[in-house]
Amino acid sequence: MRLSRAVPFLAAALLAATLGGPGPASAATGTGQHCTHQDRLRVPGAAFQQTACLADLTTTGLAGTPYTDMADQAGLTARGTRKPSGVPGVQIDGYFPDSSRFNSTHGWNHDAQFVIRLPDRWNGGLVVTGAPGTRKQYATDTAISDQVLARGYAYAATDKGNSGADFYRDGRRPGDAIAEWNTRTTQLTRAARKAVAQRYGHAPRRTYMTGISNGGYLTRWQLENHPELYDGGVDWEGALWTANGRSLLTSLPTAVARMLGSARDEDLYAAGFARGSEFLWPYHERAYWGITQKIYRAEFDPAYDPACPGASAGTTTDQILAPCASDASYDYASRPASVHRAVARVALTGRIGRPLITLHGDLDTLLPQAADSDVYARMVDASGRGRLHSYVTVTGGTHVDGLYDTYPDRLRPILPCYRSAFDRLVSWVERGVRPPADHTVDRPVDGDVVNSCAL
Repeated sequence: MRLSRAVPFLAAALLAATLGGPGPASAATGTGQHCTHQDRLRVPGAAFQQTACLADLTTTGLAGTPYTDMADQAGLTARGTRKPSGVPGVQIDGYFPDSSRFNSTHGWNHDAQFVIRLPDRWNGGLVVTGAPGTRKQYATDTAISDQVLARGYAYAATDKGNSGADFYRDGRRPGDAIAEWNTRTTQLTRAARKAVAQRYGHAPRRTYMTGISNGGYLTRWQLENHPELYDGGVDWEGALWTANGRSLLTSLPTAVARMLGSARDEDLYAAGFARGSEFLWPYHERAYWGITQKIYRAEFDPAYDPACPGASAGTTTDQILAPCASDASYDYASRPASVHRAVARVALTGRIGRPLITLHGDLDTLLPQAADSDVYARMVDASGRGRLHSYVTVTGGTHVDGLYDTYPDRLRPILPCYRSAFDRLVSWVERGVRPPADHTVDRPVDGDVVNSCAL
């Protein structure tokens, strides 16, 4: 069955996030002038770092080495995605001071891990991102790092300061774990800009923020709260958090209720799930809806059901993915003011200070477009910042591109559209060519949808 082939990539990513990254392996190292002064590079504020001179910084060269984690990327890209290669340079891995220990990559058992990649042939720019979902710093190496490195950008990514299904345990009060995501992204951006200046002799001329899902949320938040650090951003289906409006805590309880037999299809449509996405519901029932609702509700509202998920989301894949029965009746609007204040700490406003391109698939069945990016686009317009926003709907796009391999006749990957959107952003920022405010990319009848998308 199609579903049975789709579930393993989520399970692989989940186990990678929960149990750790790749073990030791050898990596090809580069030689030449770019290696001469690598040991002089220092990431400001890092508690630990290690530097390597590598013959190829892309996943083509790094797969199977400690310098990336292919398991943590599972499901994010379609199998036929073309990957650049042959980008020599310096990679810095390390971590900032932190008290939590969710990230076991490299055997460090230390959070706030980061990776910075500095290609030999630099175009003067820097691209920063944070991990999607509850993944770690190498999660978007294929989706983002490969392409921007091939274009000459330096690249920096953070694990957001916590990872895995138990991330909600980080911090002392509700909302602390997600608030740290924003802090760590800002911290890495500032540090990476200084590391770039050490490597190339001057600070980056352009700095772009971008990300997928939770990384898209980080992009929105950074452009709202720290526009001085960036020149623009691309938000790929970012999660929406609002204190008194829409969020996944207002749409996913209905999905959990349907899983447990207390909600109808019409209820899902009313919550924002798209008509036509029904073929994706069985997969999301097994792989996404239950776990996502319970761990994010535990982050902001642990008192609602202290026993589920409790001290851990689970020790087996089945336990981790299982929903909490109590979430079927979760009503965020009626929860105490303290819960709303916890969300307010990380809430978005729409007041972006730099150009932003948002992409969202119309068949996203984890963060439905109607309950997420449609709402955010209205927030941007209401804040008077519409001139800084371009909103792209990808027909046939869903939350993870890996599902295209199971449903090639119904879906299209968002990645090639994302790559085109990044080029559009650069043209907008550097040449003043503003993209359309709103745009829909239709699914073509034929052609290579895995590697091409004309915006």
